[in-house]
Amino acid sequence: MNNNEVLVEQTEKRNIPQHVAIIMDGNGRWAQLQGKGRVAGHKAGVESVRAVVTAARKSDVKALTLFAFSSENWQRPAKEVGVLMDLFMYVLTKEVKRLHKHNIRFQVIGDLSRFSDKLQKNIAKSEKLTEDNTGLTLSVAANYGGRWDIANAAKILAEEVKQGTMHVDDINENTLNAHTCLANLPTLDLLIRTGGDFRISNFLLWQAAYAELFFTDVLWPDFNDEQFNKAIDCFDQRERRFGKTGEQARNEET
Repeated sequence: MNNNEVLVEQTEKRNIPQHVAIIMDGNGRWAQLQGKGRVAGHKAGVESVRAVVTAARKSDVKALTLFAFSSENWQRPAKEVGVLMDLFMYVLTKEVKRLHKHNIRFQVIGDLSRFSDKLQKNIAKSEKLTEDNTGLTLSVAANYGGRWDIANAAKILAEEVKQGTMHVDDINENTLNAHTCLANLPTLDLLIRTGGDFRISNFLLWQAAYAELFFTDVLWPDFNDEQFNKAIDCFDQRERRFGKTGEQARNEET
């Protein structure tokens, strides 16, 4: 049996999450440990993004969502915010072409109104380029917050009730979910946070209701395909009950 056959066999045996999200934390601390400015950490983190996207695609993950810039990150030093915006522009102009080559669909979620017109146009252009791709869907959360996502969905529903296109009694979990940012993707299965902190920091609050959580001390620039596969292996060992007993869940799997 060659290496490719071994990889296929292992993938078939593992319970692969359909949707993985990652809080990419630790760039600044990584840079400081290297004796460099925080900006260097963000630049190094781009390599980890490439590695994880490749690993997710090879593992047959259907959707990967990365937390790039939260709505609270505007409070960071202006220089650091500027570099993050420049990196975002770089990804849109360079990396998206590579994503398109590998049949990856790209989208940005969050409140884009605060970004420059140029950045918004590049986002739209990148999404348009890849919209018909049928492989992995890569979502980048920028100026995103979980509370904003829920409030925005509620606002849309309220407007529909106001316009008479929906009755208030029709509002439920399904109709609200339909207006959240990731409604077009599989349910979130696995949420990973790097950098050693044990919180989800206002990320995908609605979507993470029954997601498995995986925390690691590894700083984001050191997170690679091997680390990603460790998280997948850990997910494979979890018993997902969704409110049922363990026996009920196991019986449904057999």
